[in-house]
Order: sequence, then C-alpha cells, then structure tokens
Amino acid sequence: MHKAGFVNIVGNPNVGKSTLMNQLVGERISIATFKAQTTRHRIMGIVNTDDMQIVFSDTPGVLKPNYKLQESMLAFSESALADADVLLYVTDVVENPEKNMEFLEKVQKMKIPVILLINKIDELGNQTGDASNTRKASNTSQTQLNSLVEKWHSLLPNAEILPISAKNKFGVDVLLKRIQELLPESPAYFDKDQLTDKPARFFVSEIIREKILLYYDKEIPYSVEVSVESFKETEKNIHISAIIYVERDSQKGIIIGHQGIALKKVGAESRKALERFFGKPIYLETFVKVDKDWRSSQRELNHFGYNPE
Repeated sequence: MHKAGFVNIVGNPNVGKSTLMNQLVGERISIATFKAQTTRHRIMGIVNTDDMQIVFSDTPGVLKPNYKLQESMLAFSESALADADVLLYVTDVVENPEKNMEFLEKVQKMKIPVILLINKIDELGNQTGDASNTRKASNTSQTQLNSLVEKWHSLLPNAEILPISAKNKFGVDVLLKRIQELLPESPAYFDKDQLTDKPARFFVSEIIREKILLYYDKEIPYSVEVSVESFKETEKNIHISAIIYVERDSQKGIIIGHQGIALKKVGAESRKALERFFGKPIYLETFVKVDKDWRSSQRELNHFGYNPE
C-alpha cells in the first residue's frame, strides 16, 4: 500500500506558514522572515519515503488585494483549497480568529480533513521569573490557549485543532504523524528523488529577494522583483546573473546605495546563501532596473511567473 497526497498550508500573513513548511519538509524551501507577505508564490516541498509521498504547498498569506500582484497571490492561496487532500489552516496566538472571514467561510465548506494549527504558543504568557511566577504564567497561558481553541472550534467545528510552535518544532512531529494517517492511498505524483516543483532559478530569485526583505525598510522590499537572466552551472561552480526590478528611480538609488555599498551587501549575503543552498561556489552578478508599476501590470506579472492556473 502506497500513500500520496497534497497537503496545502493556508492562512493569513505572518502566522508562520513558511517556517512550518520548512520544518515539515526538512529543507529551507520558503522564505521565512519577520516581515509579512514574504511568500508570493505557491511553493511545493515534497517528502518521500518508500511507501509515502507528501506534497506540501506553502501559499501567500490571505489578504484583500490592493493591486494585481496581490490578486495573483490570493489566487495562489485559493487554488490550494481546490486540490488539497489535507488542508492545514495556520493561525497564531495573537491573530483575530475572525480576520478574513470570506476566506474562512470557504474553508468551513470543505469536505476534506482540515487541521487548524494554533502557532507560536511559546509566546503565550511570561515564562521568566521564580517558580511561583512561572506557574502563574503557565496557568494564564493554558487559559488563553483554551479560549482560542474554543473560539476556533466554533468557527471550524469539523477541524482538528493542534497547538504548535513551528519555530521550536513543538507539535510538528505529532502533526506529521497525523498527516500520514490522513493521506489517501495513491501512487506517487512526482519522482521519488524530487524535492520541489520549482526550478533552480526560482530559488535564486527567492534567496536574493529574501536578503532585500531583510536589509531594506518600509515599501522597498514589496516593490522589488528578481529575475534570473543567466544560470550557468558547471561541475565546479555556478555563474548567475540576476536583475533586481523596482518601480521607481528613487527606489533604484536606495537599492544600490551610496557608492553601491547596499547592493554589494545584498550580493555578498545572497552569494553566501546560494553557496549553502547549491553546495558549490557561486559567481553572482546583480543589476538594478526600473520597471514602472510592474505590480499592476498583468503582462509583467505573467513574465515573473504570477499566473496561477
């Protein structure tokens, strides 16, 4: 008997979906930063054993779109409702359970198994101080968690509810075991040596974009897209040429920085991360170009791969 299925991860921005995805897959597939809306695509991570294949999908955080890029991001999230064998709906301990009710109502109507994950439970209560304070904090945390479980049970009565801390791997093994129990019998959907559905170029652009998210403030990271123009791999190394697109000339100046220092930092940090990812020396060239209002142009979005089917 062989089991296989699609386990899709959905939820609002910044609740820890990408961190959970990386823990479940055992590889760093998705961008996981402290900033919201870091995931823009639907990214698959594939876990294989001799008698099982789990195809996990990380999706963008659910939001009400303000421009075409966000419309595409929402479409990726909604597509994950259509083909899931098991749905993981991720929330956390501070999120309002009734946020984005329109999307939640679609989840309520699903007939497949839904597991509601209350993430970041390590952030409940104050776990410092003497033993007495620690006991009080623990009791407070349990009360808060019980209240959250009760609220979510009223919103998703058919869902299984599991408290986790993806960052600390708490509850992840229990979740993985439950997923394995729920998977349908099926042959594998992908080759057993395949880790993801994305090509190498995709991860190059994501790694560079991650560094931009970490090193620039405010709107800059959200106005950026990265395109890999050249990817030439030999047995010994990889030569990569990438273009960082922004929407305004002023943004181009900020990305480059005084005397090119900011861009050099992004390039150096990206190269280090790429070498860890690919396991060989990387030669990386980065350029910055202006593509006005690319986030609102369907033609440009299609070029950058934002065309969910």
